[in-house]
Amino acid sequence: MDLPVDADRLRADIEANAAFGRVEFDDPEKRGRTNRTGSEANRAARDRLVERFADAGLDVAVDAVGNLFGTWTPDSADPDAAPVVSGSHLDSVPEGGIFDGPLGVYAALESVRAMQDAGVEPDRPIGVVSFTEEEGGTFGNGLLGSAVATGELDVEEALQLTRSVGTGDDDAPDGETLGAALDRIGYRGDDAIDPASWDAFYELHVEQDTTLESAGADAGVVTTITGITHCEVTIEGEANHAGATAMGDRTDALAAASEFVLDVEAAANEVAASDSPSAVGTVGSLSVSPNATNVVPGRVEAGVDVRDVKAESMETIVEAAGESLARLERERGVVTDLERPFDVAPTPMSERLRAAAHDAADAAGRQAIDLHSGAAHDAMRVARVTDASLLFAPSRDGISHNPREWTDWADCAAATEVLAGAIARVAGVDE
Repeated sequence: MDLPVDADRLRADIEANAAFGRVEFDDPEKRGRTNRTGSEANRAARDRLVERFADAGLDVAVDAVGNLFGTWTPDSADPDAAPVVSGSHLDSVPEGGIFDGPLGVYAALESVRAMQDAGVEPDRPIGVVSFTEEEGGTFGNGLLGSAVATGELDVEEALQLTRSVGTGDDDAPDGETLGAALDRIGYRGDDAIDPASWDAFYELHVEQDTTLESAGADAGVVTTITGITHCEVTIEGEANHAGATAMGDRTDALAAASEFVLDVEAAANEVAASDSPSAVGTVGSLSVSPNATNVVPGRVEAGVDVRDVKAESMETIVEAAGESLARLERERGVVTDLERPFDVAPTPMSERLRAAAHDAADAAGRQAIDLHSGAAHDAMRVARVTDASLLFAPSRDGISHNPREWTDWADCAAATEVLAGAIARVAGVDE
């Protein structure tokens, strides 16, 4: 099966998308974009994708939370057959890279165009999807569009989510609902997009780590996507004068929080060393009150991120965090609370789709290796309702969520060849 992709066409699509929300830097090695859901940049990126769908002869659908779906139904395909779908997302973190998300969307579209150019005849329709608000931080915690599409999040609940403080502007004020934002940019649709009705889903993404780069491999075939737990921790002490309060009379919330941070790190190190090398635990945010140099801190809010491909390892780290807080209450007299608002279990990928990806890599003369994903992706939501597979393209130095994010154009094309071949095989194209 010969399915060469048009590397120049793929590059042109990704570079055109990078212009929406472009952030300028003096450093030529930095290429960044800020493309938040509901922004004018987001509208422009969506508009261009819809145009490219139409150019390739895809029928376009938009659902209630703005998920975009293009369907190619060639004469060879049974229009009632469950489609094979691929895609990712267009939104970004602030000053994010140009490949994170858009590579997967435009690689999926390029896979369709490669099949069209080669005159192949799939038995099933082929779909290309762009999910809304994968990154989170603007509306919710992330993976929003795929959560709604798979029934894990209620549509009306999602539409009532409000824009986070600091993510608005004159056109998109803080506190705006997702529904209002989608109405404003014209992407609150009424079509149904149901991954449970798909035969298979592939997502291609940049790796965001160095495994492929170190191995010199063209593509990664993910075995399991890490689970993620977010904990919200509060430590209450007593604010007091920094000069007039003796050291023995203090209930310093920040000092207690400092011990908590180190306890989480120690627990994660122990689990990684003794049980699961992929386990990680991070205290990534602290909010200190009253946050004044001459005041003993009275309250700290901390955000904890725990991830692993083994649910048991995650539980061990979270339990250690709870034990740390209990100790701090006993020894430091603080009052603590731990809540767990976001919890996604580790997700294994489909063996059937992984095998097809390896076969496609072999046929294209590309090296593909197995690895796990330490980041969450829409594929983990879709995997709960149908077969799903996550593929990786190499990341230079493993950098992502950063304007230095880079994947060489040849690597983009090579990984897309693997994706196109895998989609074609699963869709019933004869070799």
